[in-house]
Amino acid sequence: MKALLLRIGIDTGTDGALGPIFEDWSFEFIPISERFPSRECRTYGNTIGRSGKLLSIYLPKRIANRITHFDPEFESCTYGDPTSKRKYLLKLENGDLLVYYAGLAPYPRSKRRAALYIVGYFLVDSVLDFNTLSKEEIKEYSKKYSNNAHFKRNTDTTDLVMVIGDRTDSRLLHKAILISQTKLDKSGKPYQAVSKEMEDLLGISGAIQRSLPPRFIQGDEHITNLRKLLMHG
Repeated sequence: MKALLLRIGIDTGTDGALGPIFEDWSFEFIPISERFPSRECRTYGNTIGRSGKLLSIYLPKRIANRITHFDPEFESCTYGDPTSKRKYLLKLENGDLLVYYAGLAPYPRSKRRAALYIVGYFLVDSVLDFNTLSKEEIKEYSKKYSNNAHFKRNTDTTDLVMVIGDRTDSRLLHKAILISQTKLDKSGKPYQAVSKEMEDLLGISGAIQRSLPPRFIQGDEHITNLRKLLMHG
């Protein structure tokens, strides 16, 4: 068994903002905005989060009307990606973990800090490479998993890889799990790296501010530690 650690959600690079984390470690998962023409109707300004408030109240007003790209989505438990991340996703097998982390910032006066946090995970059921599927299979899966943002886009499925999570053991966490600490590069610019605690627990290190390359967590001890963390999230 192995786990792939993957960054998701709105960030300062995509939309100039981070999702909120509250004093009790709860958070609001806010997806990135959609970059392609889509049949999606949800925007930050008309979508209510699990806190019961519109997502837009946590974000700059200038992006309130942007269409959302909910991926991963935790209803049918799917995550799709046609980019260079596909080669990492294709290494996942049934029983592996796809663990999601996101940048979160304190709201409104939370003592939590702006950092990277684990926010959810899938226990992998299957991985679909749409480059290998027939037209009939693509049509079938597009209908079955129509809630995924990639099937709402007005584009084809070239290079799309989709991870399907086991719905009995895949979830968006209730409490975020801090995994990063701020470090300085050679020029004195701050960046987010794996915290010392997580280095010891998960066996990974270095910068994780960017989504590439995703990190694999391997080894029985590290996977056991990861599972324990996820149980308390």
